[in-house]
Amino acid sequence: MTMNAPGTARPVLTRQDGSPLRVLVVDDEESIAELLSMALRYEGWTVRTAGTGMAAVRAAREFSPDAVALDIMLPDLDGLEVLGKLRKIDESVPVLFLTARDAVEDRVAGLTAGGDDYVTKPFSLEEVVARLRSLMRRTALAQQDQDAVLTVGDLTLDEDSHEVTRDGEEIQLTATEFELLRFLMRNPRRVLSKAQILDRVWDYDFGGQANIVELYISYLRKKIDAGRAPMIHTLRGAGYVLKPAPPG
Repeated sequence: MTMNAPGTARPVLTRQDGSPLRVLVVDDEESIAELLSMALRYEGWTVRTAGTGMAAVRAAREFSPDAVALDIMLPDLDGLEVLGKLRKIDESVPVLFLTARDAVEDRVAGLTAGGDDYVTKPFSLEEVVARLRSLMRRTALAQQDQDAVLTVGDLTLDEDSHEVTRDGEEIQLTATEFELLRFLMRNPRRVLSKAQILDRVWDYDFGGQANIVELYISYLRKKIDAGRAPMIHTLRGAGYVLKPAPPG
């Protein structure tokens, strides 16, 4: 596998108490896990590794990671099974899938299962670091907002507790779904292009794969609009807009 050395160090992200962020690396290829660990420690983060799915679950309980880099092909459990167990421990921890599979259906399966992002092997260390930084930066920014409650119509989003409700009914979202909905709710009645959403929610060039926006909009619609008057609308050729549903 060809992987480049990490670039120049950037400002260190930390936990709210000032301690280093924690990353759990799960990969049964020891050489890859060690290379990733070195690159992540270079960023000033605390790293723990696991070579199996069950070891990853145990480590997540003990280590309380701020992000997880998870290989989808493990010797005991499938990465998607591991993700399900991780979500039971901490439903909001960002998960970056590491996968040798490059078929679209495999990527979609990982994201549908609740993963927040993915990289395909062979990858560069810089790419993995950048994506983990992006995921954890979003989480850190969310934690900095105190008692910030967004309300559009009967939809409410609490930026502090990460609770989302519509008409009083609680809605469970993944970290990326939450970030996308927050961006829409901070800009009610405003048409947001795919490029704007990619830049704000994913915080890096996603290789032109704007279909990731369509995918996550569809996830949100199933959770926010299912069985209700729609709030998320598509303006063909322009983008997406969130606005209050008309009175029933």
